[in-house]
Amino acid sequence: MAIDLAAGPRARRRNAGLIGVGFIVVSSACFGSGGTAAKSMLAAGLSPLQVVQARVTITAVVLLTVLVVARPGALRVRRDEWPLLIGYGLLGFFTVQSFYVLALTRLPVGLALLIQYSAPVLVALWVRLVRRSVLPRTVWLGAGLAVCGLAMVAQVWHGFRLDGLGVGAALCAAVGLAAYFLLSERGLTADRDPLGLVTWGAMVCMLPLVLLAPPLRFPFAALAVHVPVGPWSLPAWLPMLWLSLVSTVAAYLTGVAALRYLPAQVVSVLCTIEVLMAAAIAWVLLGEELVLAQLTGGAVLLAGVVVVQLKRAQSRTPPAGPRSSRPAVAAGPG
Repeated sequence: MAIDLAAGPRARRRNAGLIGVGFIVVSSACFGSGGTAAKSMLAAGLSPLQVVQARVTITAVVLLTVLVVARPGALRVRRDEWPLLIGYGLLGFFTVQSFYVLALTRLPVGLALLIQYSAPVLVALWVRLVRRSVLPRTVWLGAGLAVCGLAMVAQVWHGFRLDGLGVGAALCAAVGLAAYFLLSERGLTADRDPLGLVTWGAMVCMLPLVLLAPPLRFPFAALAVHVPVGPWSLPAWLPMLWLSLVSTVAAYLTGVAALRYLPAQVVSVLCTIEVLMAAAIAWVLLGEELVLAQLTGGAVLLAGVVVVQLKRAQSRTPPAGPRSSRPAVAAGPG
């Protein structure tokens, strides 16, 4: 979609904003559909690690091929960047993906993603307690809202009805996602392409997967098993391709494209609609309904996350130069 150069500055900004929002909606829908696709693969008999292995391997191969052909410079790595890239892949990809899929074996998609999306609150705590940075009071208001929302999601007044292992796995995924955000801030400099960082993260993630889930033991026969996805019965290889190509590759490409039209802090807030889309898709295709209290708690949690994201972005010193001079990853690997 092109922007009319003959229009005035205000019209061009409005058009750019609409294009950016469109990319975010598509990216969030792609990311949000991943939980349903992963659950379909689990239903075929794959383990959580095998689901992650299939997703990350295909993603790494596709993104690596795209960058080698179109942007080979995005894959260049200096020697001093390797520690960050290794941490990025192990925490931001392996930890998030593995524990998120493990949580899906115990929790509905919407609840697992809601708990994972408490990560910005963990980022704020890290910045305050470890970096000793002073954050606006509004950040702590947002953190309090997020905690209250989590309590409502868990329905603590009924004695915590959620599966303990599922919640623990989702919280571990939240810790990994917080690390993903923090490492993205450090790893994305003016000369670092965000897709290059994502590609290296996926390739590093493959290393522990090879050790923990040897490729020769992958149950390829399970991919022919038909699993119910809404009104359809599909072979498991179709959800696998959807999870890899749509819920990961297309999600990252459209998320990064949004950053050409919108500031990073706006993109990070808009990306929270991923949770709503994931819950809606799981409700339609998997029949996973959330009670009114959980839906309300989810809205409160997301409101808190939005406040934390906006106020923390405002508390940071903006980089010099135009917005495009310092890229950012649009969303987490949900």
